[in-house]
Amino acid sequence: MKRDSRLSSVLHALLHMAERDGPQTSETLAKCLGTNPVVVRRTMGLLRKARIVTSDRGPAGGWRITADLNEVTLRQLHAALGEPAFFAIGNRNETPECLVEQAVNAALDETFIKAEDLLLERFSEITLADLAADFSRRHAAQRKQRTQ
Repeated sequence: MKRDSRLSSVLHALLHMAERDGPQTSETLAKCLGTNPVVVRRTMGLLRKARIVTSDRGPAGGWRITADLNEVTLRQLHAALGEPAFFAIGNRNETPECLVEQAVNAALDETFIKAEDLLLERFSEITLADLAADFSRRHAAQRKQRTQ
């Protein structure tokens, strides 16, 4: 099963946008992400609906972050993307008649729910500003290392 990497891609794009002045075109963001501009427009459209970004038309147009980086959490972004499933594993049969399979499903379901709750809780604690600060630290360390 293919992984859903949209959250990772969105974070990548938003951090690039935060580092640059002015709007960024779908084409520019697509090059950063190694994807097609149509995919960027489709994904950014979801973020526009969530009021995280806006877009301007015309030759000087593109996508801009309108939300405060300190207030946008990974959980909000996950929700904006339609809350894709965290796990690719699941029950063999959702409504089994077999009592053994019912016991297996109950154990797995409970575990998945607890794991998802933990992930969402942690996603609520991480903001775009946190990621931007981490990027800045890494970038500064890399520059320092290159000059030595």
